[in-house]
Amino acid sequence: MPATVRDNPDRHRYELEIDGHVAFAEYGLTAGVITFIHTEVPKELGGKGVGSTLARGALEDVRRRGLRVVAQCPFIKGFIDKHAEFSDLLA
Repeated sequence: MPATVRDNPDRHRYELEIDGHVAFAEYGLTAGVITFIHTEVPKELGGKGVGSTLARGALEDVRRRGLRVVAQCPFIKGFIDKHAEFSDLLA
């Protein structure tokens, strides 16, 4: 998938744009902790692994930034549960 996950701090979300559609993971940020609140993948992108690509890209950026994660969003929580390499990020 050639698209890149990017942080959009003005909208408090990570975004992945594909074919004119934007999947996103909304977050809140406080001292050293990012709380993922909601993830949304447009129906046009459903079933293509877009949500997983978004989650992986966001979590890799979070790791790079040295933040801890609170996964209020069921999708992000489920992704972390299935991908133990990100479990160390949990606050």
